[in-house]
Amino acid sequence: MKVVILAGGLGTRLSEETKLVPKPMVEIGGKPILWHIMKIYSYYGFNDFVILTGYKSHVIKDYFVHYYQQYSDITVDMVTNSVEIHRMQTEPWKVTMLYTGQDTMTGGRIKKAQEYIGNEPFLLTYGDGVSDVDINDLIQNHKESGKLCTMTAVQLQGRFGALVIKDDNMITSFMEKPKGEESWINGGFFVCEPEVFNYIQEGDSTIFERAPLENLAKDKQLNAYKHRGFWRPMDTLKDKNDLTYMWQNDQAPWAVWQNRSMAFK
Repeated sequence: MKVVILAGGLGTRLSEETKLVPKPMVEIGGKPILWHIMKIYSYYGFNDFVILTGYKSHVIKDYFVHYYQQYSDITVDMVTNSVEIHRMQTEPWKVTMLYTGQDTMTGGRIKKAQEYIGNEPFLLTYGDGVSDVDINDLIQNHKESGKLCTMTAVQLQGRFGALVIKDDNMITSFMEKPKGEESWINGGFFVCEPEVFNYIQEGDSTIFERAPLENLAKDKQLNAYKHRGFWRPMDTLKDKNDLTYMWQNDQAPWAVWQNRSMAFK
């Protein structure tokens, strides 16, 4: 199952960092948040990635093209014009990077991945949020639901639009930024059947979180996987600093690939 990651937005609320790099390449502890997200999926055995780029796409492409050089020891012999690699550090990843347009909306970007996904289910998430969600359990929940799309629903007060979830975990509608009580919101980490592509019909201008998800909900094809654990987006400089602090102090719940007995005392 391929993992599709939305990585083409401008990240205007994090402009202090995104003037130079796209938002998914903003670093947490010396590694882009995109790397952290991919490590989460890789921990559960999903290593085939399709990254949907846009703004400053070349930065993402250069990172993966030169990945092994960045994290390995090398000797450059300038007399013989040769490079020797020592102790190569790499990942078991296959990474397809699609340039999906500078101004394309989320739905339009996803639609452009259809030819690379084919007629198979796929995983989907945003390139700016980390979580300790159990991907295997998420997929099992999706299969049991029988729906076309499963969204990981998380709880965070006030900042985002909320979901209306019935007792059977079926999402029926959305609400705009409710005040007061804690509500369930879209946390990304989707599981999608290929039929989801049929709900993206407006070309590059399609916002996935609007008509496609709203129509899936109306058709009773949008399932909620309620995640009560850690989830955090990186929308602002404060978010970035908070995540960096967690990482540097061995308090990063999303780092499921690390030895928990050592990392989370």
